[in-house]
Amino acid sequence: MYNNDILALSVFPNMNTSIQCLNHKRSDSNKTLARRLSRLAATQALYEIEISQASPHEVVQAFFSFDFSSISDYATSSQVDALFFKNLVINTVHDTPNLDSMLIAALEPDFTLHRLEVLLRSILRLGSCELLSFSEVPAKVIITEYVEISRDFFLAREPALVNAVLDQIARLLRKSEI
Repeated sequence: MYNNDILALSVFPNMNTSIQCLNHKRSDSNKTLARRLSRLAATQALYEIEISQASPHEVVQAFFSFDFSSISDYATSSQVDALFFKNLVINTVHDTPNLDSMLIAALEPDFTLHRLEVLLRSILRLGSCELLSFSEVPAKVIITEYVEISRDFFLAREPALVNAVLDQIARLLRKSEI
């Protein structure tokens, strides 16, 4: 559903688009969907940061200056949770060396982090960051969310790889939850 929309943002960076902050009185289901959309937007942002070598603050600001109409759920009128999106992107970029160390240790010897596709690497970094820095979100929810995002983009073994790697990192970081 979202893969063509998210790719349109990188193909048409000058689209007339902006992040809409959600009302703090939203229901839990809207909050869950808003977080899912935020993770999807953060995946796109990390991809753009790595491909364009732009600063994370520039990319986040660009996302804030566009209307996220291509990353929203029209059926429920849910939109990106802007604060969660910003914190997720900035924390992930800031912690990349630490996250990469964890990812390298969790990957099979045949896989090296830098041989993975940029998008897959972005998904793994975001999931690892969320496991490390967002303790209010249950580990199983984080793993499930990033497996689903990987399914939006990949048809082969990548979702299983995301599941295995994030599960291993969750066992390291959140033993009591797994």
